Amino acid sequence: MLTKEQKLKVIAAIHAQQKNFSSRKKHAVALGISPAQLTRILRAEPETEGVIGEARWVSIARKYDVQLVDEFKMHTAKTEVFKFVWAQLKFAQENSVSGILCDRADIGKTHTAMMYARENRNVAYVDCGRHKTKTAFIRAIAREFGLTHTGLYSEIFEDVVYYLNTTTVRPLIILDEFGDLSYPTYLEFKALWNATDKHCGFYAMGADGLATKLNRNIEYKKVGFAEIFSRLGNKYQRITPYPEQEFIQFQRKQIAEIGLANACQDVQRLHAKTNMSLRRIPIMLSLERKTAQHGN
Repeated sequence: MLTKEQKLKVIAAIHAQQKNFSSRKKHAVALGISPAQLTRILRAEPETEGVIGEARWVSIARKYDVQLVDEFKMHTAKTEVFKFVWAQLKFAQENSVSGILCDRADIGKTHTAMMYARENRNVAYVDCGRHKTKTAFIRAIAREFGLTHTGLYSEIFEDVVYYLNTTTVRPLIILDEFGDLSYPTYLEFKALWNATDKHCGFYAMGADGLATKLNRNIEYKKVGFAEIFSRLGNKYQRITPYPEQEFIQFQRKQIAEIGLANACQDVQRLHAKTNMSLRRIPIMLSLERKTAQHGN
């Protein structure tokens, strides 16, 4: 079970995110709780017991990247991937346009997208790998914008369309792991795009396999895919170089920048120990800190 101190960390994160919602009701819906529950945990003397369930506390902590245990806290480095993806998302939101990024796995795309969603108002981040079906997909979008996501599916879809077309704050929907969607969901995405054209930005992301999947379906003339690619700008965005040796140098630079942003004492060792994987950096830096503390 979470301690009171851990729950207070979650509450602090909720306070920090209030600026991204036009009302407490919308914020509560996005968190999967009622406005009354949100009010109780945001009081000057917050209620931490018997208000929401343990699983919901954990879910909110994950959503807002709250560190529940006293482990190494990573600081974000403004790497080339970070700056590129952030600029792409900002442009898509400010101009209500769409794009698609297909690039290697493990370069920092998801981290940047999730951070952008946390720090900017009216942005929905959707992990398509966890919301593959059209029902789960539309409900996830509704929930992220603080809209009712239970009840008749057709009504939820229309509510999402109405909100995206009428909100005064330009909305953006980030679709991570876009290649994981089921075929009916791709058609539903196309319908949503058509219904909100010029009022909402969409940004799809995935690894190199996403481009392979879309190209194959376009080549086989499967209904909908040529139109989807067209709506996403008719171009795959990419930041990393193709030649393997050039990519190794690119990734080494990223690892060095992340290491330096997190006070790493030996960047060369970090290169070797992570085997060029950004996902292993927090593990190695945490071990480095523990070793240093033990040595002291």
